[in-house]
Amino acid sequence: MRAPLVLGAAALILGLATAPAQAQAVAAPDIPVSNVKAHLTQLQSIATANGGNRAHGRPGYLASVTYVKNLLDAAGYTTRQQSFTYNGATGYNLIADWPGGDTADTLMIGGHLDSVTAGPGINDNGSGSAANLEVALAVARTSFQPDRHLRFAWWGAEELGLRGSTAYVNSLTTTQRREITGYLNFDMVGSPNPGYFLYDGDNSDGTGAGPGPAGSAQIEATLAAYFGTIGVPTRGTDFDGRSDYGPFIANGIPAGGIFTGAEGRKTAAQVQLWGGTTGAFDPCYHASCDTTANINDTALDRNSDAIAYAVWNLADGGAPPTGTTVWEDTFETATGWTPGTSDTATAGRFERADPAATTSQLGTAAGGSFDLVTGASAGSSAGANDVDGGTTTILSPSITLPSGTLTLSFSWYLSHLSNASSADYVRIRVVSGSTTTTVFTQSAAASDRAASWATGSANLSSFAGQTIRLSVEAADASTASLVEAAVDNVKITKA
Repeated sequence: MRAPLVLGAAALILGLATAPAQAQAVAAPDIPVSNVKAHLTQLQSIATANGGNRAHGRPGYLASVTYVKNLLDAAGYTTRQQSFTYNGATGYNLIADWPGGDTADTLMIGGHLDSVTAGPGINDNGSGSAANLEVALAVARTSFQPDRHLRFAWWGAEELGLRGSTAYVNSLTTTQRREITGYLNFDMVGSPNPGYFLYDGDNSDGTGAGPGPAGSAQIEATLAAYFGTIGVPTRGTDFDGRSDYGPFIANGIPAGGIFTGAEGRKTAAQVQLWGGTTGAFDPCYHASCDTTANINDTALDRNSDAIAYAVWNLADGGAPPTGTTVWEDTFETATGWTPGTSDTATAGRFERADPAATTSQLGTAAGGSFDLVTGASAGSSAGANDVDGGTTTILSPSITLPSGTLTLSFSWYLSHLSNASSADYVRIRVVSGSTTTTVFTQSAAASDRAASWATGSANLSSFAGQTIRLSVEAADASTASLVEAAVDNVKITKA
C-alpha cells in the first residue's frame, strides 16, 4: 500500500493545530508485506530449531538477535548488543542507529523480540519486530536522511516485565534520556482477529492512566492520519504499562504505537467496525500455536505501512514541542527537599531514597535509582513502613518561575489494598507565599491497586513570575488501610 502525504488535511480533521508543518517531508515507501513475512518465517525457523521458543535466556532468543543484527549491519546501521541479567540469565537488547540526523533530537522505534517459553511468539512479538526491521531496512534502501536521528531497538525479556527496555532507559544519563524526543512502540501488529488500536496519547478516551507525555498526542494523530488515508477507523488503547513504552513515558518521553489485540475479546461493535468475529483478538496469545499461521496478512501489511508513515513524517519534521526546561529534579542527587513540619503520619513518611521492593512498593524508580517514596525500607510485612495514621509531606527547594506558559510534569504511583477509601490519596500542591493550591490529586478506592508508574501534568501558568515550592503529599485517612506512594522525574517546562 502506498502512504500518500496528507498530514495537512489530517491535522485539520483531528484538530491538531499545534503540530509542526511537514510539507517538505519525503513520502514514506510502501513496505512489502512479503518481506515482513519472510522475517517471520526466519523467526519461526529459529524457534523450531531451539526448543520451540525464543524466550529470554534461551538459545532461540540470542539467535533471533543475531539474525536481526546481521541484516542491519549489512544495511549500514551502527549496532550494539546491550546485555543485562534477569532471573540468573543474560538478556540482550539490540540497538541500531542510522547515521545522520540530530542526535539531540532522536526518534526511537522499538518492540520486544523475545517470546514466552510456551511458543515461538510470531505475533507476540515477531510481528512488531519484523515490521520494525523491514522499516529500518527501507530507511537504508531509500537512503533516507531525516532531520531527526533514528534509533531502532529490539528489546529482551519484555515478557518477564519490560526488563530489557527498563535496563536500557535506566542506563542512560539525564542528558541522554532528554535527547530521546519520541518513542514508537510496536507490539503485536498482526493479530489474527485484529483491531486497530492506537495508544491514547491525548487521553481523548478519558480512561485509565491518562495522557502520555507532551508530544504523545501528535504521535497518535500521525498514526491516525495514515489509517485515515486507507479508510480504516482506529480506536484508542490505554497506556496501561503492558509493553515497552512504560519506562519511556515514566521518564517524560513522548510515546505512541499500534496494537491489534491480545487475549481480550472483540465486541460485536468492533466486529461491525473491523470485521472478524467476537472471539479473542489473538486466540493463540502466549501459546504454542502462535506460529506463522497465527498472522492476519492484511493487518500486518497495513500496520507495516503505518509504521513507515509515522517514521518518515515524524522524523523529517522535528520533534513534538516539549518546551524549555525551567527546573527539574530526578532525585539522583539531594537537592534540598525537606519533610513537612505538620505531618501526622506515624510511619511511612516521604523521603528521598533508593526504595526496597515490596508487595505494594516498587523497588525501581521511574528513572535512575532514587525517587520520593513513602517509607523506603521493605520491613517485615506488606503493611510495614506504609503511610500510617495521617498525612506525610515533603517540600521542594524554592523555585523561581519565569513568565510564560508553564507545565509541571512528573511520574507517580499510588498503591493500596481494598481496605483503602477515597479519603486516602497522593497529591501535589503549589505553595506560593501563604497560599497553597492543589494541582494534582489521585484518590484511592476500596479496591486493590498495584504499584505502577504513571505520568501526570499540571498547568502552572497562573504562578508565572512567582517563587514557589512544590509539596508532595500522601494520606492514610481511612481506618487501618495500606497506602504506599512515590513521585519521580519532576520537571517544569516553559512553552
